[in-house]
This record gives sequence, C-alpha cells and structure tokens, in this order.
Amino acid sequence: MYNYSYPYSTYDPDLTSVTSASAAGAGIFAGFFLFFLILIILAYAVLIIIAEWKIFTKAGKEGWKSLIPIYNTYTLLQILNMEPLLCLLALVPGANFMLNIVMMAKLAHSFKKGNGFAVGLILLQPIFLMILGFGSAKYHQLPSSK
Repeated sequence: MYNYSYPYSTYDPDLTSVTSASAAGAGIFAGFFLFFLILIILAYAVLIIIAEWKIFTKAGKEGWKSLIPIYNTYTLLQILNMEPLLCLLALVPGANFMLNIVMMAKLAHSFKKGNGFAVGLILLQPIFLMILGFGSAKYHQLPSSK
C-alpha cells in the first residue's frame, strides 16, 4: 500500500503495470505516426520529382536534372531566366522559402497562367506542378531578369 514514513510519497506498486502498459501504447502510436509521416514525405517528394521531370522536358531541358537536389533548382532558375547562382539561396534557411515563392510565381507566368495559379503553386505545389507537367499548358520563355 502506501509508505507512510514519507508523507508525500507517490509510489504505488499496484499501478506500475498500468503505467508501463500506457507507455508501451504511446511508443507504438509514435512508431506508427512516424512511419506514416515518412510515407507522406516520400510520396510528396516522388510527386514533385515526377512533375518537375515533365516540366523540364516541356521547357526543353533533360528530365533527369530534376533528380539531383541542388542541380534541379539551378536548372529551374535557367528555365525561368533568373540568375542561376540564386540556387545558393536554397541553402539559406528563410531565403529558400522566399526563393521558392518567386520561382513558383515566375513558373506560373512562364506557362501563361495567372496569379491565382501562382498562389496554387505556392500553397499546393505537388498538385499544381502535376497540372503544369501533365496538362496542356505550353512553356513560353520569360524575358531575362539579369
């Protein structure tokens, strides 16, 4: 029962099995959650790669360039007629977020899409990249911003 020699004791030997069982349940839940989170991240990455492959081929570049992490940003900057060295900003936290917004807006305009489509590219990137890649949109080279 309770240990009365120490007035603030919270030790109760009858509750140890309940505590360890709930800890095991929490661990199993965390494992399943982590597994599904990794699956979602992988599906997101695969969708982005497939869509970029199609967009690169529409723009006259080789599709395999979408597979290499920094090189795909470099190639996309070339497609958008932006300074290719801006891909170094992709390595800077915060700046990569802003660079992505600018690139998605320019990508929408290079396929003759409006500002609403640009917002869709920014907020729901895999879906709208698939629309650009597999849809009937045609690439039109933007004027150079150099």
